[in-house]
Amino acid sequence: MALQPPPSLSLYPLYIFLCISSLLPSLSFGCYTRLFAFGDSLTDTGNFLHSIGDQPDPAGRLPYGRTYFGRPTGRFSDGRVIVDFIAEAFGLPFTLPYLKGRVAEDYSHGANFAVGGATALNNDFFRALGVEPTWTEHSLDEQFRWFKQVLSLVSSDQERNELMRNSLFLIGEIGGNDYNHLFIRGKTLKEIRAIVPTVVQAISTTVQDLIKLGAKTIVVPGNFPIGCVPLYLTVYQTDKEEDYDPKTGCINWLNEFAEFHNEMILEELEKLRGVYGNVTIVYADYYEASMNIFRFPLQFGFEVPLNACCGSNAPYNCTPSILCGTEGSTICSDPSKYASWDGLHLTEASYMLVAEGVLEGPYANPGLIKTCPGEFSRSLGEREREREGGLGFSDQCST
Repeated sequence: MALQPPPSLSLYPLYIFLCISSLLPSLSFGCYTRLFAFGDSLTDTGNFLHSIGDQPDPAGRLPYGRTYFGRPTGRFSDGRVIVDFIAEAFGLPFTLPYLKGRVAEDYSHGANFAVGGATALNNDFFRALGVEPTWTEHSLDEQFRWFKQVLSLVSSDQERNELMRNSLFLIGEIGGNDYNHLFIRGKTLKEIRAIVPTVVQAISTTVQDLIKLGAKTIVVPGNFPIGCVPLYLTVYQTDKEEDYDPKTGCINWLNEFAEFHNEMILEELEKLRGVYGNVTIVYADYYEASMNIFRFPLQFGFEVPLNACCGSNAPYNCTPSILCGTEGSTICSDPSKYASWDGLHLTEASYMLVAEGVLEGPYANPGLIKTCPGEFSRSLGEREREREGGLGFSDQCST
């Protein structure tokens, strides 16, 4: 069951937004020494742009990055993405894109291996399906090979166990593009559902490979509700009212597919917990965390949850032939009022809400801030009262 915000929040959308903003940086009192992230464009902080060299791409120019950085950074959003908020919460710098680093010192706080367009399955899998990849070759298995190269660079065999034990690993979101690429190419829902177990197994293999190297805390997010994504709402637009959720306007069957993937991820993680009892494996429920935006948009300050901020003047502000940042595209005046940034990726405001739900709960079990050993595991309110000399977050933001 989705957690409904208290009725009083509907009167204070900006208030709750500011409270969340104040929460995330306030956790910066140390815990994990490094953060390593794998995934696709929802996590990428620059690898895709580095991988294509001098080739032009909309993500390499404004308005991408305008909200927080004031310039494009390779993030597929107007500002920060979830991994950035997680890094901030644990007092770490933003994760460096792997392809930007050169020497061991570049990875002293971890690395980000995520690449825009990346899949959980390698490209040979799709060729066997009769689909010729037109996206990046840096799939999850390649990203894991990059990680092993970094691990050898930054630690000796004697140091490896300590490094792995004190690092936080974020695997995803990954798998969404395995489905996106096939949906776009006209594969049927039945055909795409058939590959879900293989996608989940690829993610599970990476989790197990990290554990074998000594990882002790691993976060595996589920997929987002793709039935609420402007691009999908545009491509699969129909006059059939029964296809839509009357409360949100999202497409039911697409969200049901995302839930199917997430249920299989949950089942697999539960099996892994049974095998690796000394490892903390956290499921991050990106689906439910973001569904609150679509169920209760005004309570969280979102005035147009199903439209892209940056896109076209078409329905949902989204036209596949007019991408954000290209000729003919338009941009909204205030991205924080939109859930979607460019029709496929979320705005910084949306990512912030999802990150808060994962860090504090209830959209991760346990909440990430509770995975830290020792003093850090004390409640956020206790730590805040020490830092502020009085009121903690829960005191400041209660109504």
